[in-house]
Amino acid sequence: MARDGSATRKAIMDAAQALILETGFSAASVDAVITRAGITKGAFFYHFKTKAELALALVQRDAEADAAHLETNLQRAESLSRDPLQQLLICIGLYEEEMARLTAPYPGCLYASFIYEAQLFDAATIAVVRQVFTHWTQRIAGKLEAVMQLYPPRLPVEVKTLAETSLVLAEGAFILSKVQRDPGAVAAQWRQYRNYLELLFSPQLPDPVPRRGNDAAGVTHDKLDVSVPAK
Repeated sequence: MARDGSATRKAIMDAAQALILETGFSAASVDAVITRAGITKGAFFYHFKTKAELALALVQRDAEADAAHLETNLQRAESLSRDPLQQLLICIGLYEEEMARLTAPYPGCLYASFIYEAQLFDAATIAVVRQVFTHWTQRIAGKLEAVMQLYPPRLPVEVKTLAETSLVLAEGAFILSKVQRDPGAVAAQWRQYRNYLELLFSPQLPDPVPRRGNDAAGVTHDKLDVSVPAK
């Protein structure tokens, strides 16, 4: 009976991903992967002919996992509320809750690591990263469009940019968590994004109204007053 090599393949990919997040792709040599995975060189090249082939497999695996994760969270949110704003807030809250369970700084993002060293990869690998970001943006933008049909935003927004803000937030939070050695940084940033969306679309808050004011140079201009009047 032929042996199932899936466990060895997974060990190689897990070891490679950990090394890439620690040191970058160029520094994560085949020998280092072999040592981390505890396998032979023959086993490595049985599963992956080149390091570039391994990179493509890694990014495809992450892309599939991330898409499935997003759909799971969206479906969970949709099962808990019929209101699109609440669905979006719940979905983001689920990511926040997950990140809040971290006990060590978030290790980083494979996609970002690959983009930093984009010159080392072929077009197919970079295309997968682009597809991941496009899919995420489209799914979140779809929710935002449904929200805006019921809750006009209190300030002008561009749907695609607002959806992309969640990607910018996540990538930046990964860096912040690592630099500050703060496992709570990612969850905190998701919380702020959720708060921002709630404030942006909340029908209970007063609309911001312009008020006149002077800047440091004495020039009169309009300012937005978003303070809540005392009851």
